[in-house]
Amino acid sequence: MSNGHGGDEIELTHGDLSVRVSRRGAAVTAAAFRGEPFLLPAGGPGGNFANFPMVPFGNRVEGNAMSFGGRDYAFQRNCHDPLYLHGDGWISLWQLEESSPGHVQLSFSRDADAVSPYAYLARQEIRLAGNRLALTLSVENRGEADLPFGLGQHPFFVRTPDTRLTIAAERFWNERHDHLPGEPGPIPDDFDFSSGKPLPRLWMNNAFEGWDGRAAIAWPELGIEAALEADAALGRFMLYMRTDRTDFFCLEPMSHLPNGHHLPALGGLIPLSPGEVLSGKVTIELSALPVQPEGR
Repeated sequence: MSNGHGGDEIELTHGDLSVRVSRRGAAVTAAAFRGEPFLLPAGGPGGNFANFPMVPFGNRVEGNAMSFGGRDYAFQRNCHDPLYLHGDGWISLWQLEESSPGHVQLSFSRDADAVSPYAYLARQEIRLAGNRLALTLSVENRGEADLPFGLGQHPFFVRTPDTRLTIAAERFWNERHDHLPGEPGPIPDDFDFSSGKPLPRLWMNNAFEGWDGRAAIAWPELGIEAALEADAALGRFMLYMRTDRTDFFCLEPMSHLPNGHHLPALGGLIPLSPGEVLSGKVTIELSALPVQPEGR
């Protein structure tokens, strides 16, 4: 294991892929294909994460409170946001369980406390195979009661002026105050990428449902494209784009909707009994973009 970036960073390489992983947040801090970055370090507590896992669920909890199984639970803010955000894994130091030149497995466990009532063991495996980056996240309920769990990955994809996204969904959630989901409805034209199109120059922080787990991203200027695939456990996604930062966008495969604790059917959150496990996998496969004939 090479450790050229201090004790918390691990370098992975396989073929044309090179990825750097931090024990902090089990985060990817760099990812390149044939020397061309496709993930951008733009998130996380220090703004240097290019992908991080969301566990024991992603996004926010309205009012920092929830009720489940006849009990009331409270959260405390865990970062800059007034609402408890993205779980605990992204702001914690993980343990290195195993590593090789092409993969690393990290684990994180926590007990319930004032910040969150969740006690669990999480694992994030990052593996390179072929031209694929595979991210496998799992969580086991280590508490004493059933609680609703969820998972997600939060990649920050490089964005160029001509970046094209292809992804299809059935429902769209608008955004209300505190960056919480509002109401579901049909997908607005600006945010309908089912046929593939360049990204709009608009603020976007929205959840989508009814997804087959597939997406494609093309970077014509870089000559590369990515095929993203999420397994059935991750049947929803978030799209996050800012107007003050046009160098990245986030496509976040998730098992549930934001604020699922306050939505019908828990928004896709899965109640786990003590000892039960939820897992989900995302793969990002890179390839060269086919060369277009001149004049097109």
